[in-house]
This record gives sequence, C-alpha cells and structure tokens, in this order.
Amino acid sequence: MSNSGKVWDIREAYKEQRNNTWSRGTGQAWCVGGNDGAASKHVDVVTISSTGNAADFGDLTTARLDMPAGVASSTRGVCMGGQSPSYTNVIDSMQLSSAGNAADFGDSQQDGGYRSAHSNNIRGISFSIYTPSVSNPFMSNVIEFVTMSNVGNATDFGDLSETRMANSGFGNNINAFSAAGSTNNALSGDSDRIDKVVIATTGNSTDYADLSTASTSSAGFGSTTRGCVAGGRISGSSRNANITQNDLTSGATGSDFGDLSATRRDLPGADNNVRGVTMGGNAPGQLNTIEFIQIDSGGNAQDFGDLTVARSNGTTWDNSSAGINYDEIQRPSVNYMPGSGRALYIGGTAAPSGSKTIDMFNINTLGNASDFGDVITTRTQQTSCSNLTRALMVAGEISAPSASDNVEAIQIASQGNTNDFGNLNTAVRLGTALANSTRAVMCGGRTPADAGSNEIQYKDLSTAGDFTDFGDLSVGRRGSGTGSSSTRGLIGAGLDPAVSNVIDYITIGSTGNATDFGDLTSARGYVAALSSAVRAVWGGGQDPAYINVMDYVTIASTGNGTDFGDLLDNSGYMGASSNSTRGVFAGGLTSGSPSGYNVIQYMTIATTGDTVDFGDLINNKTYTGLTSDSHGGLQG
Repeated sequence: MSNSGKVWDIREAYKEQRNNTWSRGTGQAWCVGGNDGAASKHVDVVTISSTGNAADFGDLTTARLDMPAGVASSTRGVCMGGQSPSYTNVIDSMQLSSAGNAADFGDSQQDGGYRSAHSNNIRGISFSIYTPSVSNPFMSNVIEFVTMSNVGNATDFGDLSETRMANSGFGNNINAFSAAGSTNNALSGDSDRIDKVVIATTGNSTDYADLSTASTSSAGFGSTTRGCVAGGRISGSSRNANITQNDLTSGATGSDFGDLSATRRDLPGADNNVRGVTMGGNAPGQLNTIEFIQIDSGGNAQDFGDLTVARSNGTTWDNSSAGINYDEIQRPSVNYMPGSGRALYIGGTAAPSGSKTIDMFNINTLGNASDFGDVITTRTQQTSCSNLTRALMVAGEISAPSASDNVEAIQIASQGNTNDFGNLNTAVRLGTALANSTRAVMCGGRTPADAGSNEIQYKDLSTAGDFTDFGDLSVGRRGSGTGSSSTRGLIGAGLDPAVSNVIDYITIGSTGNATDFGDLTSARGYVAALSSAVRAVWGGGQDPAYINVMDYVTIASTGNGTDFGDLLDNSGYMGASSNSTRGVFAGGLTSGSPSGYNVIQYMTIATTGDTVDFGDLINNKTYTGLTSDSHGGLQG
C-alpha cells in the first residue's frame, strides 16, 4: 500500500519505515497538450508501474503545442507557455487527485514554447524558451520558477549558461538539470550540454556535464541518481532512437543506455524514480506510442500501450518523479484540516457587476473574510455545495438574462482558482444545491424559458462530469433554500411566480420525485438555508418586501416550520452554510443596502434566538452561494 499523498501520524510513519513498508507509491504520468494535427488541450493519464493504454483525464484551458513546460507536485500539475496558436505565457494548473479540467494559475514571464522543466514538491523550474518577445534568434536563456502550492505568476530564477531551446529536463528533489537542446531556432544546433541549478535557491545555472550524444526535442526522465535523454532530433530533421544516461552525482560524461523501438523526435518523458516512460512523438507523423525503460538497469525500451490520441510536441506531469521526495513525512497542516469549518462564498454580484472573488472564513471563529482565489467565469445567480474536500459553483447567469449549465470546482484545502467540472442536465439560474459526502444535488431554478424549474439533477462528487436527472420537485420554483443531513435533503420556499411556503424532501442516495415535508411559517422567495445533521434553518427572503424571519424543522421528521428568531436586518439573496453547531448567513440585499450587503451573521443551530454579528465579507455581495467543509450533509 502506498503512503503517497497521505497525511501521517509521526509515530505511525516511523513504524512503517521500521517495517520496511514505507513506499514512494507507484505514481502516474500525464501526457499534456501537444500536436495531434493541430494544437491540443487533451490530457491523458497512465499508471507508470503498470502497462496499458492511457485514459482521458481532462482538458487544459486552451490548446497548446511546441513543448510547454510541465511540472508537478504530488497533488498538482502545472503547464507553462507553449503555442496556441500564437505563443502564450498562460500557466494552467490541474488537481491530480481526480479527473477534471485545468484552471488558470498565472502567467509566465515571457510568451514562448520549446521549454524544458523539472520540479520537486515545492517548486517547478522552467528552462529557456523560444519566444517572439526577443529579437532574432528569438530565444531566451531565462530560468523561471513557480511555487507549486500557490497560484500566481512565475518568478525569475536566473539564466541558463548557454542559450538554447527544446531542451530536456530531469533531476531529483535537490537539483534540476536541463540537457541537450538546440543553440539555434532552426532546431539544428544540437547541444550535448547539461546545466544544473539547485531548486531551493536562485541564480544562474552551471555547466554540469556532457551527454554522450547531442540531440534536440528529446524526452527527459530519470531517478534521484541518474538522468536519461531519449530520442530527439539530430541536425534538424533526422530522428534518433538513442537513450543516453548520466550519473547525477559525479558530473562525468554520459554513456549509452539503450534504444527506443524506433527513431522519433518531439516526445516528452516522465518517471516514477524507477521506471521512465516516453509518450507519443513524431516518426514522421504523430505517434500514440508509449514506451518504458527500467532506469536502474539499462537496456532497450519496451511497449507500454497507446495514448488516446496520437500527438507530439506536448509535455508531461508525473506525481511520483525523482523530484518528489516521499521519504519526507507529510505532517498534518497547522493551517487547515479538512472538516475544520472552512466556508467559501463563491463569486456572485458585487454591484454594479459580477465578482470572480472567492471569500473564505472559518465558521468556528469570528472575523472578516479573506481572499481564497477566483472563479473562471464571472457570473451571478449561482449556487454552491460541497463535500469534505471539493466545492462546486453551480449554474447561474453568465450573460444576462441567459441561464447557464456550467459547473466549476475548487479544492477546499488549496487556496486558488476554480477549474471546470462539467455541465448540468438543464441550464438554470437562481437554483439551490445540497450535498453529502458523495453526491451533489441541484434543485429547481429559473430555466432559459424564464419559467420555474421542478427538475432535480445530481452528480457524483468524486469525479468531474455532467449532472443527470434525479426526479422532480413537487412544484417548479426558483429562489429556494436547502438543508440536509447525510441522507435526507430538504428544499423549502421559492417562487414561480407566486411565493411558496412548501418544504419538499428527498433521499440523497436514491433518485425519484420529492415528497411533501410540510410548510414554512410564511411564503417567501430568495431565501437562504443551512443545516446541522439534525435541524434545518431558513432565513430571510422576499414577499415582496425583505423579511428577517428564521424558521426551523427537524430533518428526520416531517411537519411545519417553527419560528427560530430574527436576522440582523430584513434580507434576501443571502448565502448560508454551517458546521455541526453554528450557522452563518452572509451578504445579500436589504432595504437599506439595495446594491449589496457585506455582513456575516451567525447563530447556534441547536437553540433558538436572533443572529449575532460575525464579521464582514471582502465586498458587498449578493446572488451567490455559500458552502463549507462541515455542513449538515457531511455529519454522521
């Protein structure tokens, strides 16, 4: 069993090491972008220790080729630059724990492709580029880095000792190496040089050693002590099958390792510290071939399987490469633990326009929200839900007055930006969502035809993809509020066009139509709701004036709502979420703040009474969704 990606108790990890059961994990490799006849945004994945064909994993934000830089930690892959169709400085990132699409990470210092790269779990290094941003010969010797855990722009590291492009990268968790490449932009000035930098520092590279064979556009991979370069161009157009090796501890000139099964160029490589793989390439024409070698033994490459699409000139990620040191025990975070009460207020309207900002606060404390990251697409009238690790922003209005079917996702533990998750079965805005640990459920909303929807839609939260029809509400409506336990979801209030006091319930783990639960104390629309595992609470709303009323019910029973207390102000269009004991309402519209309200207020769910001031959002916000990692659907 692999310890890869786990958070360990120190004593438990020590016992694993003493018993010789502490492993690096088998790891995976991703083939990212490339040329499949045109620029590709496609991402494939394989498990390096096995053999077989690649599986589709997701898409980059934009298609790109011409060897973008690919770097990865144990949890995140980052793709820097490339051509799409002009050269770009865009950096994408993708969470590697489950399939899905990439999100924007930041920008490289220069537009360009034909990069080499290497990373450890902390930093990703990109070496030299072909770029139209500089005068002829359009090459830059710049080295730049990103911090793998933090979204943002790349930072200058230093300069390569020799200006060249289409190099190959490998290394370990201490040093990064950039090998081979072309000293001219015709890809015909083959170099045998290997440059070295120390990843944790900054500064110019040093000339470390020479390869046994000069080449360009080759695959790079290795172990902690050995670097390998496979295939590539020789003298511009010729292809080569040679695999060379260099000792990363001695600085000695390289030697022959073996051969690929055929000559090819423009191929990326990856490794898990034991086995190296090459993915695709050109021979001529794009290839779907994946081959592998055992790094410690030498010899010729063997067939591994096929990519889903033949391509060349892409890049790779590997989450157990020689650069990722699993011997360093990953201790529990002192900043965040899943289920500890993190709440996210995702996007919405910050008058007079939509907001991309994701606000963050901890429900257990008091204070103001801080910035978490951004959504991909500005929108309003959306909703949100989450399990312990992943939050979704669902539907809404991107281009007024059209409803959207788009769903974006964010990893709650890692501050940053959302990525594309999939689509609803039916586009809606002003809907409401709930979730338990495994399933997200979207309820009602306003359809593109401007009618209240009675459709319930659901999706397994463990993988990205599209929602499926679940059943129907008892009545079509928009502006409802939801609460849930781990097994039962409640949907209350709303309007279409008259306001409603109806509460429906569903069994989250099944499918089928909703059943009548009871009625709230008054009919209203644009209400917010939250829950513990035992009790659901609805607050505020509009009929037609804003109200401050809160109602509650016991989730496991059926029956009508009971008065809970009052909000700080008459409010509607708020966000709401909870942990096991405390509920929070945030933002919204009030009669005194018709363009938005920034107040966060809270109460204790198991009692009754009025809300109390908690703190403030970053901006006045409304028309959005608030969710957390510890709401009622995740308890029990």
